[in-house]
Amino acid sequence: MSTPVPRSRRRYVPAPEAAAPRRPVDQAKVGRRAVRRRAAGMTASEAAAALEDARLQQHMDRDREDLADDKRGPAEVAEWERIAQLLATTGGVYDPETDAVVQDELAADRRAEEAEQQRLQEQQQLAARADELAAHMRAGRLDRTVQTRPGDEAARELLVHRGDYHPVVDSWLAQALADRSGHYADPAARTAAADSLPEAVRAHAALLTALARTGAPAADGELEFAGRLAQADAEATDALAAWLERSLAPTELGEAGDR
Repeated sequence: MSTPVPRSRRRYVPAPEAAAPRRPVDQAKVGRRAVRRRAAGMTASEAAAALEDARLQQHMDRDREDLADDKRGPAEVAEWERIAQLLATTGGVYDPETDAVVQDELAADRRAEEAEQQRLQEQQQLAARADELAAHMRAGRLDRTVQTRPGDEAARELLVHRGDYHPVVDSWLAQALADRSGHYADPAARTAAADSLPEAVRAHAALLTALARTGAPAADGELEFAGRLAQADAEATDALAAWLERSLAPTELGEAGDR
């Protein structure tokens, strides 16, 4: 069991639920939707008249400095043009429910909303996992009994970001990577770790793997020096691990030949 981490002097604040940043208002979309509401039930001639009114208003507003960056006005004119052309072709009255362009836009909005909800859910799950790891860490229980999961690399980054990180987390991840336990049992996860884990964690794992191949027994906590070496000089630790692997390879080949 790992040594309990001393409590920080700062007040611990659990991660709040991830909140979506306020999106800027899409004025062009607002304009198009306003036009569609007004156009509902209009005939081709009524839509053509509304188009002329919109063009006139746009012309009158052309010199207004406060509308220099206006997106809504031009979008409204363009939408009136589209609807007027649609009605001139199809006849009848305008119905947004049967307008393919409108329905495609609404479907795209639904997909975007679903993607945003999925993103928020993943953020909340990540924050909850970071809280769980932090609790294990403070209680001294972040050891081999706690299995790693996909996304724990991101949970580590979140702990760093909110100032709740401790080297115990890196040692835990390195041990799991060396043991190929938890989600690191999957070769794809081990490959991805090359990009998602810091160099020191990867070097620590490599040294633990090499030391395990020596077959020398190690008591609980006896290999903590490997983590300190990796934090101090990851490149040298990697080199040591590689040297051990090369040194052990002939011995293992000889033993295999003897059998």
